[in-house]
Amino acid sequence: MTELVSSSTQPSRADRRHRRAEHWRRATVELAAVFLAVCTADLVANVVVHGHDGPLVLVASAAALLATALGHAWWAQRHPHGPPDPPAVPAAADDPDGLPRQTRLWRLRATVSDAPGSLATVCAALAELRVSIISLQTHPLPDATVDEFLLRAPGSLPRSLLAAAVAGAGGREIWTDQADAHDLVDVPTHVLGLATRTALDAAELPVALRQLFGQCTIRQSPGRGGERTVPTLAGHVMRLPTPGGELIELSRPQLPFTPTEFARAKALVELDAVLGPRVPRVEDRLRLPAGTDLTVRRADPTDRAAALAMHHRCSPATLRRRYHGPVADADRYLAHLLDPRHGQTLAVETTDGRLVALAHLMWDDDSAELAVLVEDEWQRRGLGLDLLRRMAALAAEAGVATVYAVTQAGNTALIGAMRRLEIPLDYQVEHGTLVITGHLAGAATQLPNPWPSVPGRS
Repeated sequence: MTELVSSSTQPSRADRRHRRAEHWRRATVELAAVFLAVCTADLVANVVVHGHDGPLVLVASAAALLATALGHAWWAQRHPHGPPDPPAVPAAADDPDGLPRQTRLWRLRATVSDAPGSLATVCAALAELRVSIISLQTHPLPDATVDEFLLRAPGSLPRSLLAAAVAGAGGREIWTDQADAHDLVDVPTHVLGLATRTALDAAELPVALRQLFGQCTIRQSPGRGGERTVPTLAGHVMRLPTPGGELIELSRPQLPFTPTEFARAKALVELDAVLGPRVPRVEDRLRLPAGTDLTVRRADPTDRAAALAMHHRCSPATLRRRYHGPVADADRYLAHLLDPRHGQTLAVETTDGRLVALAHLMWDDDSAELAVLVEDEWQRRGLGLDLLRRMAALAAEAGVATVYAVTQAGNTALIGAMRRLEIPLDYQVEHGTLVITGHLAGAATQLPNPWPSVPGRS
């Protein structure tokens, strides 16, 4: 699809003949100029010959003209004329050096015909707008190619003009989006980083898929009985089965998936299947004002017995506020909540191994749900607020834009704890159920490190 043009640095025979012809033309012009100067001197001599010392003035003028002609010929031989300088490109008003001072990063994606020179035409159209191509990756299709660019463009260049230039160069199905400094990482490094995060923590699989494909919706649903599902790709939707029989569905209405992206998603899911359930061993010490030492750590399916014991120590009202349904159904949810593929669960443990609080961060499309359960005798000690802050920080670290908590309208403890997160909140009440949505955009730097005692963890 690209064209390579080779050129030699040695002049050809035709070029040498052309240069000799140019040299003789310059010598003829210079000789004509000398004769014109002599004629002019002769006219001057006729004027001055009748004056005093006329012959002496004539001889001196002729000698000066001859010396000038000889000197010019010598200089021309020693210093041949070079090619003309390229025309200067006028600099922008905000750029005295000819380069845009204010720039903006863009991600651009376009489908281009698989023909020689098609990519070069698109690159030339971008160059005319003074747009620099930082990186390029191609996704081959049966009869075309999807080219994905990371561009650095002048800050004053509008999105519409950028898309119009690519369309005029033969691109179609054009998609543009603003990028940031995180997109400057090359694609292999980015994919390896996501694979590493997935290998360390099973809860990172949905996050890795979202960061790999940008804005997309991810749904995880049970499989169809004992039927074995095969991975499928259908335009804007791809479906990938998990080892547990569930189905991960990714949809992206604004941009169809390519076979290359489908292969990357399959590789991540297969890596998760090979490694099996896994939860990193991270923990932190939590000292309450009363002097009690507690441990906050990631929970996993092996904590189900301890979590059931905590359920039995909780009052029916506490369980009802947490699970929004019959108290008898609370135990059934634990297997799902402790599965790391559905999210992250934090547990607060005493020195004798009892669990006194659980917090769940569950992925939900491009958002995440927060839920906290604190045993009755440990309530109003700051455990709920500490867990909410840690989970909000984990969600921001995973790139989730919003988090939400579902509770009863009279649950003043959770409402107050959400307000103390100091992030923008939205409230929606319907039939006594309150949904509190927190916006994490721009708040990641304000949230605390979820694991401050773990070196190298941010």
